[in-house]
Amino acid sequence: MAANNTPTHSAGQSRTPGEVDLTALVEMIKADRKRLTKLDRKIACLEAEIAELKKRADVEIPEDVLLAISAAVSAYLGNRGKIKAVHFTRHRTWAAQGRQAVQSRKL
Repeated sequence: MAANNTPTHSAGQSRTPGEVDLTALVEMIKADRKRLTKLDRKIACLEAEIAELKKRADVEIPEDVLLAISAAVSAYLGNRGKIKAVHFTRHRTWAAQGRQAVQSRKL
């Protein structure tokens, strides 16, 4: 910009108020494309993680595993226990699984 607050071209020519600096626009577009590329990668990663979680949630627990759980509950409680619900934990880290086990009010 010149001293009189009139925008100038790179060659020192003054611009009209409606004129736009094309090099600045090109740089802004390049920066936006980089951000969009990063966001596309993040979205792809999150979609893959969601697909993996859906696969885990859709897996049914085999009958023999349910019988083993029932036997363990019966032995622990000293009576014949009924299994009302069994589900896989969704957390990957051992710390998150431990917190879930401690904070859960289920037996």
